[in-house]
Amino acid sequence: MKRFLEWFEDDRSTDLVLKAGVAHLWFVTIHPFDDGNGRIARAIADMVLARSERSPQRFNSMSAQIRQERKAYYEILESTQKGDLDITRWLDWFLDCLGRAFTHAETTLEAVLKKARFWDKHAGAGLNDRQRKLVNQLLNGFEGKLTSSKWAKLAKCSQDTALRDIEDLVRKGVLTKEAAGGRSTSYSLAKIA
Repeated sequence: MKRFLEWFEDDRSTDLVLKAGVAHLWFVTIHPFDDGNGRIARAIADMVLARSERSPQRFNSMSAQIRQERKAYYEILESTQKGDLDITRWLDWFLDCLGRAFTHAETTLEAVLKKARFWDKHAGAGLNDRQRKLVNQLLNGFEGKLTSSKWAKLAKCSQDTALRDIEDLVRKGVLTKEAAGGRSTSYSLAKIA
């Protein structure tokens, strides 16, 4: 640990992104504690990555991405620790994982911005609690087609109340009615210009 900490604090020659990968591997391999070594190693990697970005705001998390890829993480970690001293494969995996963390962050940010633009556009629409709840479900990736019967079930209201809520949202430009009508009438969120 003494050698690790000296290298961690004093080394200025290693690229910080690579240093994050090496520091993570080194710490988790030393395994100084009975429990929590992986969490601390992920925190160390995130800290070094934050230093590399020289920004007070971070929108990605290597730690979260590693948790999502837990199986592959443990496989590459074990093969690296049981191999020779070449950590190239580990660093390749680490950098690829970081790329996926950036992609995930971009996807998440786009969804957040889409919701913000939507609510900004419809700020004065005067929605009731049921309408807000169901519109948020639509914004969060509602599965399938939204019908008045699904609305009634999700909002725990009568079919008539569901239809009034939906028709009100169509008039306000929040929802649009799909082409098919009758019993299969479905609705979707209006597009944001």
